[in-house]
Amino acid sequence: MVSSMSMESTGSRVFSGGVWEERYGYSRAVVVGDRVIVSGCTATIDGEVRYVGDAYRQSLTAIGIAVDAVELAGLTKEDVVMVRYYVVDQRHFDLVGQAIGEVFGEVRPACTGVRVAGLVDPRMLVEVEIEAVRA
Repeated sequence: MVSSMSMESTGSRVFSGGVWEERYGYSRAVVVGDRVIVSGCTATIDGEVRYVGDAYRQSLTAIGIAVDAVELAGLTKEDVVMVRYYVVDQRHFDLVGQAIGEVFGEVRPACTGVRVAGLVDPRMLVEVEIEAVRA
């Protein structure tokens, strides 16, 4: 979904090369048995926050990065069982929900949305985590 981002897998870890992964020492996703746990994803590609001011497009981008990680780990969008999202503004819940519905409408994973005080970069409006389990 996010063709401009290059990810790699070591088998049990997926890396996107994102600046925060290196700086803070984490993986984009971790594979544990039949489960893939994807770290929080934002609309940051090649170190740049994309679609500043547009929560809907940031959501689609973040979801795309997360789904790409799931697929690199060997599962599919249809294996996603949980979506968690964090917004910095109450008015963005519906926009993020719309993006989630467009991507996962047929899958119908569990979902939790939370409003937070802020994300690591003030231009980020949404962060998305997903979990997938091989059926």
